[in-house]
Amino acid sequence: MKPIENWLQHKFESSSSLTPEFAAFYRDLKRYLKKHLAKEFNFTVSRGHFEFSGFAQNKSTGLWAYFSAGDLRYWPGGWYHGLLIRTAQHGKDYKGGCNQETSLNSLKEKLLEITT
Repeated sequence: MKPIENWLQHKFESSSSLTPEFAAFYRDLKRYLKKHLAKEFNFTVSRGHFEFSGFAQNKSTGLWAYFSAGDLRYWPGGWYHGLLIRTAQHGKDYKGGCNQETSLNSLKEKLLEITT
């Protein structure tokens, strides 16, 4: 398993289909999220075409949040330093509350802040 920070300077190959490198990144991302979020949150994460998004439900309060990252090919490091995050009514609420920004490193703390 590659530490997630090792992907920060990676330039993702552009393709019309899933590349092995993006598949590997996504596996590392899921492991990272499980390690850092699973204690306090029930969460899902979905892979798009070189982007990802997810929902997290605070286990204590039952409140929801949505998070996402844009296209990794065109915004290197944006997935780590500039995640979109907002409150949500449920695990399929893509409209949600006001957009905010956080880093992957601070995602758990920001999720706790907006779901408490």
